[in-house]
Amino acid sequence: MLIVINPGHCPGEDSGAVNQNTGLQEADVVLNIGNLLAGYLENVDYETKIVQLNDLNEICDVANGCGADLFISLHCNGAESTQANGTETWYYDQSEEGESLAYCIQEQIINSLGTTDRGIKSAVPHKNGLYVLTNTNMTGVLVETAFITNDSDEQLLADRQDDFARAIARGITDYIK
Repeated sequence: MLIVINPGHCPGEDSGAVNQNTGLQEADVVLNIGNLLAGYLENVDYETKIVQLNDLNEICDVANGCGADLFISLHCNGAESTQANGTETWYYDQSEEGESLAYCIQEQIINSLGTTDRGIKSAVPHKNGLYVLTNTNMTGVLVETAFITNDSDEQLLADRQDDFARAIARGITDYIK
């Protein structure tokens, strides 16, 4: 089984969301979580490929071209309101398998880190389609780990990246089993 891990955004080109108080950048956080996640998945004999590029078309082309079985896009949420917090996991609207994978990952993160459960959400093309979910051919999810713009969530993202990676890995293995 080949799992493509897409840490969102690209250090040096697009930092993604940034905590205004600490300067912690989404692209850096999710790259670290992605590398840790790859290690945990490889330890249980899954093949992984990390794809962190600035071009969404290229990300989808790589995932589609390598014969991946699963696509996991990692992100940190951001909002103008510093009160917004929690975890949400997105799946492609037409994918029952994606919904199942999203549920497994969401449940593991909530149970492991105690973040606010914002639920699983469906990405509907031409409405809220989340490009990478609607343009990849395999079962996939987009994980919004926590709000980097919320100081409490930011602490989790700064200090517990390994816990996020472990929870996501457990969610993936729960889904596969």
